[in-house]
Amino acid sequence: MSHDTTRALIDAYYAAFNAGDTDAMLALVSEDIAHDVNQGERRIGKAKFAEFNAHMTSCYKESLSDIEVFVSEDGSRAAAEFIVSGTYLVSDEGLPEAAGQTYRLPAGTFFDIRDGRIARITTYYNLQDWIAQVGA
Repeated sequence: MSHDTTRALIDAYYAAFNAGDTDAMLALVSEDIAHDVNQGERRIGKAKFAEFNAHMTSCYKESLSDIEVFVSEDGSRAAAEFIVSGTYLVSDEGLPEAAGQTYRLPAGTFFDIRDGRIARITTYYNLQDWIAQVGA
């Protein structure tokens, strides 16, 4: 994939995220997507990614801003840095109780691209900062 095509793919992914369109996000990932988040195990496959998105949508209302995307010259890898602004809607297991708290924190994601689709998503953020913001 070219640099520009990968850039367009990542831009489309974040546009779908901000629109709350998880179906559009799923259309952009490979069948064997590897999905890593700060806490927890790697999830493999579109079904696991869809389950994660459904869970997140039920517990959190988030939008991303100040998105900066970086793409390798050959288009095989990308990264993005952004600000997450959200509302904690429903208590998530093992985390503080939800009461509509709002939060804002920086985060970053790394991507592998294969055959025109996102093959890996690895996201990092400061969980302790988030916990402090929601009042644990």
